[in-house]
Amino acid sequence: MHTADAREQMIEQQVRAWDVLEERVLDVMRQVPRELFVPQGQRYRAYADVEVPLARAQHMLRPSVAGRLLQALLPQPGEAVLQIGAGTGFVTACLRAMAAQVRSLEIFPELADAARRNLAALGMRDVEVLDADALNADSGARYGAIAVTASLPLYDARFERMLTPGGRLFVVVGEAPVMDARLVRRTAEDAWSVESLFETVIDPLVNAVRPPRFTF
Repeated sequence: MHTADAREQMIEQQVRAWDVLEERVLDVMRQVPRELFVPQGQRYRAYADVEVPLARAQHMLRPSVAGRLLQALLPQPGEAVLQIGAGTGFVTACLRAMAAQVRSLEIFPELADAARRNLAALGMRDVEVLDADALNADSGARYGAIAVTASLPLYDARFERMLTPGGRLFVVVGEAPVMDARLVRRTAEDAWSVESLFETVIDPLVNAVRPPRFTF
């Protein structure tokens, strides 16, 4: 199948079918060539609604999950966005296409290098991918939107504190077999609201705190 046709089929049969109806999101996912971000040997999976394997036992988010993330956050043209977990840069590119600037933190250097190469190949500016552990990288900066593209076994409030008032955080909380995707809004300097969006399973954030295990 021709790439453009496969991309449109992904949009209509996978992303829109999973209640992603915001046209800005669908247009961005049409514009960003997902196949560019998929490892060479996996490109036949670029437009399937599956997690694509990456280095270091990581995975690209399924297109439907990426679409729901973008729709939940809806980054605005004047906003700065923080992403936790660049992977090879696909969601990073989509966020940058919607926002003014994006900073993405990636703990695995080989993935960060791949993301930088892929974003440079698209000629994207005002986007940076840093080699960093997000759990040790609070610079004091604040963001209009934050996308955590790995799951937190236990919710960690550090990310919600990095939002500007009115800012939004997408985060997946829990452990397999069921995790809860949430949208956290900072409604005031000292207040937040939480909305449960859908159930999914994605890779856990490296070094995230896990619940204590029962022993006998």
